[in-house]
Amino acid sequence: MRDCYCTVNLDQEEVFRTKIVEKSLCPFYGEDFYCEIPRSFRHLSFYIFDRDVFRRDSIIGKVAIQKEDLQKYHNRDTWFQLQHVDADSEVQGKVHLELRLSEVITDTGVVCHKLATRIVECQGLPIVNGQCDPYATVTLAGPFRSEAKKTKVKRKTNNPQFDEVFYFEVTRPCSYSKKSHFDFEEEDVDKLEIRVDLWNASNLKFGDEFLGELRIPLKVLRQSSSYEAWYFLQPRDNGSKSLKPDDLGSLRLNVVYTEDHVFSSDYYRPLRDLLLKSADVEPVSASAAHILGEVCREKQEAAVPLVRLFLHYGRVVPFISAIASGEVTRTQDPNTIFRGNSLASKCIDETMKLAGMHYLHVTLKPAIEEICQSHKPCEIDPVKLKDGENLENNMENLRQYVDRVFHAITESGVSCPTVMCDIFFSLRDAAAKRFQDDPDVRYTAVSSFIFLRFFAPAILSPNLFQLTPHHTDPQTSRTLTLISKTVQTLGSLSKSKSASFKESYMATFYEFFNEQKYADAVKNFLDLISSSGRRDPKSVEQPILLKEGFMIKRAQGRKRFGMKNFKKRWFRLTNHEFTYHKSKGDQPLYSISIENILAVEKLEEESFKMKNMFQVIQPERALYIQANNCVEAKDWIDILTKVSQCNQKRLTVYHPSAYLGGHWLCCRASSDSAPGCSPCTSGLPANIQLDIDGDRETERIYSLFNSYMSKLEKMQEACGSKSVYDGPEQEEYSTFVIDDPQETYKTLKQVIAGVGALEQEHAQYKRDKFKKTRYGSQEHPIGDKSFQNYIRQQSETSTHSI
Repeated sequence: MRDCYCTVNLDQEEVFRTKIVEKSLCPFYGEDFYCEIPRSFRHLSFYIFDRDVFRRDSIIGKVAIQKEDLQKYHNRDTWFQLQHVDADSEVQGKVHLELRLSEVITDTGVVCHKLATRIVECQGLPIVNGQCDPYATVTLAGPFRSEAKKTKVKRKTNNPQFDEVFYFEVTRPCSYSKKSHFDFEEEDVDKLEIRVDLWNASNLKFGDEFLGELRIPLKVLRQSSSYEAWYFLQPRDNGSKSLKPDDLGSLRLNVVYTEDHVFSSDYYRPLRDLLLKSADVEPVSASAAHILGEVCREKQEAAVPLVRLFLHYGRVVPFISAIASGEVTRTQDPNTIFRGNSLASKCIDETMKLAGMHYLHVTLKPAIEEICQSHKPCEIDPVKLKDGENLENNMENLRQYVDRVFHAITESGVSCPTVMCDIFFSLRDAAAKRFQDDPDVRYTAVSSFIFLRFFAPAILSPNLFQLTPHHTDPQTSRTLTLISKTVQTLGSLSKSKSASFKESYMATFYEFFNEQKYADAVKNFLDLISSSGRRDPKSVEQPILLKEGFMIKRAQGRKRFGMKNFKKRWFRLTNHEFTYHKSKGDQPLYSISIENILAVEKLEEESFKMKNMFQVIQPERALYIQANNCVEAKDWIDILTKVSQCNQKRLTVYHPSAYLGGHWLCCRASSDSAPGCSPCTSGLPANIQLDIDGDRETERIYSLFNSYMSKLEKMQEACGSKSVYDGPEQEEYSTFVIDDPQETYKTLKQVIAGVGALEQEHAQYKRDKFKKTRYGSQEHPIGDKSFQNYIRQQSETSTHSI
């Protein structure tokens, strides 16, 4: 049996690690990891490790998916065979190389050819065990010779600037006549190749680690005597490929990879304006946003970008009110209100997820953590009881937990985000008007969201809402299921309580909660979160924990004397202050109030020869911090920037490098208080809850419309047939909701025109890019598969268009 965990890596850099599943050969992780990818990469890799208490954890195997293939597996559960991991196949990074062949006349008057190989630089080499000291060997190899030279070692950098030139003589056999010499020369050069290997100089006795190689046949010098290009490093071809691939097991993954090609804002104006005025269109079913929901296969895929777009422009409340009241009008029975997966309910779900995530954490996290840690038995199904467990005790444990969670929820009304309250107000309003003789419908309309779709799922699987870092163990999971069921029923205010359970033991347990005080608490809570004109949000601001974790910081030089060394510290960011501590739970060693954060920027690697560094600039000094990987660094920079966004004293310029040895490394200014030499990266919108790129969401909506174009056209036909012909509907058109055929037709026409225009812009941009790009340039090094595929597609389409 093994104790295994998985890591997710961009090339060789680990960005996420799962929990350890102990003593299992078929571990189940069930973990979700989501990130924006901050840099270019070639492979998305998954490594499986076996934990070893005494030695370094051993690698069992890996799955590496090329960036070009991610689309194939997009959003599909797939089993991948594990591959062997050997040092020869682990490569990343690229090399810039120049070759020049020149004729030299020797002392004896013989003409011979000299080859100059210049290694300019490398970029993005992997960091092995936290360090990278690279050097390169250059070999001229042919059928009868092999001559090797090596560069200096560059310490502590994974972007080494070598800039070294090596000369090789390309010799010929001595017996030659003028004519044969020339033929021979050609052939000789053709058979030779230059091989460049990159190594990491290791100070241990195991020998240096291989980082990748490239081989260039000298044929490339046929056309001209000099040649220059960027290359991707390739794995070494070793002879040990005979290992059976199927003896390592396999890994089940679901990878969702999206890549948006976003133009600048003005390209999207027509489509964006059309979408944003959806809330004001009468009837709402004739609006562009509603049409998107009609043509998408899953309502969810339409809801995500729509909600983000409307939130970004501050129009989400009127939009949701409009589509929700449209849906209430179509609902016949007050008991089924908002139970379906309609566009309105998906949009409200999505808004709660984005705007309410923080509220969810403040409300539930303490209770959930306590349940996971105290781990009391709560099984109340007599059939599933374990030996030695007592039903009464278990019921009491469960009752205490339910009480704890129930009170946490019903007393949290004050902290419910304004945007959610405004939406609940409009839901309650629409429902009460539509079903005037049902006094409870104004509550059920709101509770079907806040309890059923917000709190209950979070209690059921807290790891999906970041309430727990990993999947909970089976016993806790069962406890949470029982709590979630009870809370859901309490929140739904159904009349005959015990009848609403399939299981008799749940009905018995529910008798505890049949008191009026529970129903009153729920009603008071629902009243509070759905009343308009609530409190001023500033007055009750508790410090909110936004992010925490270990990072490495450099001493700031607050004392006159003392080493400026690097130490590992536990960092905490709330909406009031940024602090660091010796370890989690200790008193803070140092605190920066948010008002004093003047800028947060990356720090050039050259400063300390360390990766993923950033700086938090304060009035009198800067704090230099190193994050664990590129994803972490981006997260910290983004959230710190967002929190300090509204500071009056924000800087406009900063120093991208550190102040060392009496001057700034970037601009060489000698005063440590010299004003910055680079403009700060532009600020994000002041609203801390969300940083949304409106253009990116519009691009996402454009690509959805574009992929469902045939349905848009079908819908146009449906409008036509509906406005002319009033009899029973044709089967194929009955799936669309069309209240006003004329208006809907008008909007459809505008949508199709807007999408068509954007499609042409994309095609034009691709054509231009294809003309300008050179294979072997820094952006598209030789060995770049995606670019080769792209060229292949382009040459096919361009021949058609000609």
